[in-house]
Amino acid sequence: MFNARMNRLFAANGKCVAIAIDHGFFNEGDFLEGIEDIRVAVRRIAEANPDGILLSPGQAPILQALPLKPKPALILRVDVANVYAKELPSTTFVELMDSAAESAVRLDAACVIVNLFSMAGRPEVHAACVRNIMRLKVPCERYGMPLMIEPLAMVPSPKTGAYTVNSDLKAMVPLVRQAVELGGDVIKADPTDDYTKVVEAAGGRPVLVRGGGRVSEAEILERTTQLLQQGAAGIVYGRNVIQHPRVSQMIAALVAMVHRNANTRQAQEILAG
Repeated sequence: MFNARMNRLFAANGKCVAIAIDHGFFNEGDFLEGIEDIRVAVRRIAEANPDGILLSPGQAPILQALPLKPKPALILRVDVANVYAKELPSTTFVELMDSAAESAVRLDAACVIVNLFSMAGRPEVHAACVRNIMRLKVPCERYGMPLMIEPLAMVPSPKTGAYTVNSDLKAMVPLVRQAVELGGDVIKADPTDDYTKVVEAAGGRPVLVRGGGRVSEAEILERTTQLLQQGAAGIVYGRNVIQHPRVSQMIAALVAMVHRNANTRQAQEILAG
């Protein structure tokens, strides 16, 4: 079943366009822009037919209840954290849901995803992530459930005191390698200056680019072009899709880039049309 599930997530060219709408799982009000009505958001994205949709356990049934053929594969988020707040709490956590692999099977997921945080000054967060992954790997193997790991290096922001993404290669490459060493079958990683190093560190596992915070339309398309040229196997974008005024057209443009090698200009034409 492992290969069958991977084939549901990755197209014949070995590439994947996934849309992340698990943001409500993290209890941050700012993350809800564009997905206030989750039922509307799931249907709109599913009808645009990306390869996958990333959802939390509580919202996954919305996707699976839709009578659509074809239907995007479910990527199930199975851990929750409180590390994204503008003011980081004194106590942080990263918790794995009980019986995560079994729940993924019941929900007909093609993949599960967990975080691998590395936060400067917060070693307990990293330790919790490692424990979560090690608890999850064996049952994933038992049920043939692919394991996606999201390595995310973070540092304190000098402006707010909260944490922000550190996409420096010296931080990212060892963390990506650790994700693979822990048993990751798919890696979801931040963009960096030289993505070939991230792809190399993944040792043959497909690497999907994390979208991160909202940027301009031109920037996300040009970034996508460059990262695909540097070996990315696709994308997992959230806010740059769900907060775009033309969600369906943005997904169509990204699908053309990932699956039909459309360049930035061609993607812009699809988006404008």
